[in-house]
Amino acid sequence: MSAFDGLTTNFTTGSSGRVTQAIATASRRTGVDFGYLMGQAQIESAMNPNARAQTSSATGLYQFLDQSWLAVVNDHGAKYGMGWASDAIQKTGGRYVVSDPAVRQQILDLRNHPETASVMAAELASDNRNYLEERIGRPADATDLYLAHFLGAGGAAKFLQTMAYAPDASGASLFPSAARANPTIFYDRQGNARSLADIRDSFSRKLTNGAQTAGLNGSDLNLTDGYQLPAGSQMVAPADYMRIAQTQMTQDPQLSGEDALAGQQMLANQQPYPEFAPRAETARLAYLMLATLGR
Repeated sequence: MSAFDGLTTNFTTGSSGRVTQAIATASRRTGVDFGYLMGQAQIESAMNPNARAQTSSATGLYQFLDQSWLAVVNDHGAKYGMGWASDAIQKTGGRYVVSDPAVRQQILDLRNHPETASVMAAELASDNRNYLEERIGRPADATDLYLAHFLGAGGAAKFLQTMAYAPDASGASLFPSAARANPTIFYDRQGNARSLADIRDSFSRKLTNGAQTAGLNGSDLNLTDGYQLPAGSQMVAPADYMRIAQTQMTQDPQLSGEDALAGQQMLANQQPYPEFAPRAETARLAYLMLATLGR
């Protein structure tokens, strides 16, 4: 295991771990609540960037399905130096496709990269927040965002709009398909349908418990627990991590890709990189490295 200035190649949940740092950076870059992103990662993958679902294509820290990942990279990848990926994604018949199978797999493999997965999850949450706030007429909180993650933004808006005037309405009646797929969320142990208010309360508790398990104070879902980002790290985009690693490997040809990646934060602290997309050949190196490290 290599470690430089708090960045490690193992995936710890502590405040010095790479995963926590990746999530904190994503929070700073997007304005999405740090506690929410930590709680969501704990619920989805137990903070494991290599987690894979057995019954679906869900993969990575935030368990993105193939289609969901292609969609968010298509929408937001370019601003993080992944224009090569977003340019390769096309929407056809309501589905996102990549014509080159190898490139498609390399894009999907980015789900196992904590920095990229975290910032894409934060961007998706930001999109959901904007959508919800336009429809519910108030700021969307962490629980609202998790409802959007679970039901989709449209479903969450329908849920919250209905709950505003009928909190005791049956969630199963409003979302029969979701209830069939997730009976423990929509029904109690006696088989009684839970109300919308009860379901939202259970989601709130789930997020709080997730944040507590991840090492946060669940009563204050913000950047807590004494965690501080290294100076300048909020300026480093996922593609920039690969540029830094490339610099290390150029300087030391004997250095492995993983050790170079582990040393990225040390160099980032010495020289913050501006937020612009790298050259095409650098981006190509980035996804090749990520595909290799993700296996």
